[in-house]
Amino acid sequence: MPEVVQTEISRNAGSNDEKQNITLRLSKRTIQKARVLAARQSTSISGLLTRRIEELAEGDGEFEQAMERIRTRLEKGFAMGEIPKFNRDALHER
Repeated sequence: MPEVVQTEISRNAGSNDEKQNITLRLSKRTIQKARVLAARQSTSISGLLTRRIEELAEGDGEFEQAMERIRTRLEKGFAMGEIPKFNRDALHER
């Protein structure tokens, strides 16, 4: 049965960046690997997860902004130069 790990993130009363706790269920092996990884980075498992989730959330916002820029450019269109006008009969002349 996976061990339960509860993050210890404090609430900041009155802050715009209010935080709350979450609970994760991970295998003992995963928790041990996370402890080693966190120790290598001089942080806790909670700090490690907090930083990684924040990076993921921030990256998602950047992706959405890029997609919006692309949609705007596509809607506006691109200047491809003048389109030549062809006569159907002239095109089919042999």
